[in-house]
Amino acid sequence: MRTITTTEDLAGFCAEAAEHDYVTVDTEFLRERTYYSKLCLIQLAMPGDTDDTAVLVDPLAGGLSLEPLYELFRDTSVVKVFHAARQDLEIFFVDAEVFPEPLFDTQVAAMVCGFGEQVGYETLVRRIAKKPLDKTSRFTDWSRRPLTDAQKTYALADVTHLRVIYEFLAARLEETERSRWVHEELQVLTTPATYIVEPREAWRRVKTRTSSPKFLAVVRELAAFREIYAQERNIPRNRVYKDDALVELASNKPKNTEELGRARLLLREARRGDIADGILAAVAAGVSCPADDMPRPDRSREKLQVNPALADLLRVLLKAKTESAGVAARLIAPASDLDAIAAGLRDVPALSGWRLEVFGEDALRLCDGRIALAAEGADVRIVPLD
Repeated sequence: MRTITTTEDLAGFCAEAAEHDYVTVDTEFLRERTYYSKLCLIQLAMPGDTDDTAVLVDPLAGGLSLEPLYELFRDTSVVKVFHAARQDLEIFFVDAEVFPEPLFDTQVAAMVCGFGEQVGYETLVRRIAKKPLDKTSRFTDWSRRPLTDAQKTYALADVTHLRVIYEFLAARLEETERSRWVHEELQVLTTPATYIVEPREAWRRVKTRTSSPKFLAVVRELAAFREIYAQERNIPRNRVYKDDALVELASNKPKNTEELGRARLLLREARRGDIADGILAAVAAGVSCPADDMPRPDRSREKLQVNPALADLLRVLLKAKTESAGVAARLIAPASDLDAIAAGLRDVPALSGWRLEVFGEDALRLCDGRIALAAEGADVRIVPLD
């Protein structure tokens, strides 16, 4: 099991990998004690049926630069293959603002190929590669050195079996002419906005029981301060204060340290120093927020007049379409999209791109009364009415 610890060796491997059609990639990282993921290990494998074409790259080795890997990521002649790539891509984007191009995500491809919703790597290894997968090292501390042989074996398996899975799924997509579907789905993964957290928008992730703009103005300021503080110090946002404490602070609106000290849910460390000062300043800013700048959540869909009978028919149509196409239903249209369509909205993902071809066109025809649905044994048949 070869481990790369120098930039020179990494450059040599990447130069060799660039001669192939694809390379499989995975990472091991920790995030429990940091805001940004701490990259601990990178696994890479070139095409082949042996382990000698796979390597481990140790980013914790002193003096190692990942620039040769990033050059490989920029090489559009080599497909970069991941499974469930989002967190891996976030690491590379935060480190170097680079995305692998072209990208192939076997989890997305498996959903398009009928393997179910958010299918796990272990399932694909078992069903496609026909191999068992030892997951006992999954939750080990990847930052500790030296790595054990068990850790190395586990890590390499994440890219060696991935070769078989990729080749199988790529062939299936080519055969069914669905490669474009996967390409559409992956666009969001290679969009910088996916990984950039704007502090002023962080309030939208906080669950509250009220939509009062005055209350939300304080929530917004508290959430923004927490996000900035956590980012600058690279600590988890919950280490600053948790959501329930944030909501409590927005409700009580402390004006000074004495009132702040009465907060029941605030961590001890947040009752003094920079965090306490930041909280009080955020509360004051939220309280004095001008009315025209107060945040207002999007409640438009809550007032939709959903036709329940039509929504039920759309669910039946979706089930029929997903069964015939062999695509996970949730990938095409979640329940919220179906309700939106039944309420008359047309600006929904289910009515664009490849989803329009598979489901959307007939969904619109159903809404317009141009088709009907009929039961035919265990199947659902579409009956044209025009």
